[in-house]
Amino acid sequence: MVVERLDRVDLPGSALSVVPAGVSFLAPEEAVLEAMLAGWVAQQRSRLLVASTVEQRVLVVRRFVAFSSDYPWQWSPGDVEEWTTSLVSQGLAHSTIRNYQQAVQLFCGYLTDRRYGWDEVCEQRFGTHPVQVCHEWNMAVHRSEVEARPGNRPLSREELQGFFDYCDDRVGAVHTGGRKGWLAAFRDAALFKTIYGWGLRRREAAMLELADLSGNAHAPEFGRYGAVSVRYGKAMRGSPPRRRTVLTTMGWAAEALAEWVEQIRPDYGPVGPALWPTERGGRISTDHINLRFAAYRDALGLPAELGPHCLRHSYITHLLEDGFDHLFVQQQAGHSWGATTAVYTTIGSDYKNRALRRALDRAFTCPAGQ
Repeated sequence: MVVERLDRVDLPGSALSVVPAGVSFLAPEEAVLEAMLAGWVAQQRSRLLVASTVEQRVLVVRRFVAFSSDYPWQWSPGDVEEWTTSLVSQGLAHSTIRNYQQAVQLFCGYLTDRRYGWDEVCEQRFGTHPVQVCHEWNMAVHRSEVEARPGNRPLSREELQGFFDYCDDRVGAVHTGGRKGWLAAFRDAALFKTIYGWGLRRREAAMLELADLSGNAHAPEFGRYGAVSVRYGKAMRGSPPRRRTVLTTMGWAAEALAEWVEQIRPDYGPVGPALWPTERGGRISTDHINLRFAAYRDALGLPAELGPHCLRHSYITHLLEDGFDHLFVQQQAGHSWGATTAVYTTIGSDYKNRALRRALDRAFTCPAGQ
């Protein structure tokens, strides 16, 4: 019987490019594992995947290696099942577990693709070869369009007002007490108002710069704060960050941002273009946003499930409740599909009752003269 073999080609991430032929290693298992990961990084970068995606996947695979206490050419489907059980016991979200499984599945797919040559390397050095250990029977299924935690919801207008009042009170308390950090407290208060006022994601807000603020000729009352240019929007897989321009809809938010930019931020000194600088001249991180929001949330006694992304949910919901067109809100949020915008909303009963009343009036009110 003639066994058909695929010709080896010079692909980014091939075994030949990261494992020199005929070289012996003091710790061959560790050396080959590191070469596999380096090759996988090269293969993903050749597909123009963003660095954060590649780094996260590699980190997940390293965690799986540590959990299984085996190398990729020794893995079995049972390892995946035991790992998944461990992840579930940790209380991770369904979507998180599915993403972890997919990272391992993609890594195994890379190793078992004969064009990359890892089967030959493992056979020669260890007498075995990698197999695909993830399949339809041991992977989480994407059954629902929405996999977010149920607690991730919009804030009511009362909750939102209480949150912003607390932000302002913190600034006053720190400043009155003469304690260090009132600038940071003011920055964070303005930051949270901006996240809500323009419906931003955490990274979108953290990456803003002064040059991203501009006027809107159709809304001159907002001055230079009539629009915010988002340059680091959520990217599609394998694509660069998406850009969009978010128009200002809330005058009080524009005033809060203007006060920060024109009166308070200059006290940081020459810190570069970042809209939200740190004391050392860098820019704040998304982790800082998470931690500060959690501290304020807990102080107010709000549910622990709430996170800063709820401010974006609140923005979308409140615009719709205030009568803004659905397509306008969708474009403001940067959603490709209206269904995604609908997922973000928890429309209040007053809005729904008004919408119902308008529909009933149109349906049952006879035109004049009939």
